[in-house]
Amino acid sequence: MTINFSLFCTLLLACLVLSGLISPVYAHHSVAGQFDIRTPVEWTGTISKMDWINPHSYIYLDVKDASDTIVTWRLETLPTAMFRKAGLSKEQVMGAGQEVTIRGLPARDGTSHLGYIMRINYADGHFYQLSAESTR
Repeated sequence: MTINFSLFCTLLLACLVLSGLISPVYAHHSVAGQFDIRTPVEWTGTISKMDWINPHSYIYLDVKDASDTIVTWRLETLPTAMFRKAGLSKEQVMGAGQEVTIRGLPARDGTSHLGYIMRINYADGHFYQLSAESTR
């Protein structure tokens, strides 16, 4: 059985296009793949910096440890597009230097001072729920 060369080239091109569309989906990581969804924790401190970037923004939270030393946690959160869609700016999320308590997930592989944000509670009483609470 012979296959028409033109048909073969069309099928090959279709396969290449489809594989190019699918690969970015597989490249993206899941929250459960990087963070320990079974061990939610809370950090209290002040937001010192925010990387307003895609594909994920990062909040840097200065927290006092047991010896009163300031330790900075790097906490992953939503992409900027999701914040904007919710009507939030970088300045609003940073909270103007007020103390915050962040509920989140620690790094699954034990990387120090790395986590994922589920909720930010501000000292003035308002909060932002950024992802579903872990139930596992």
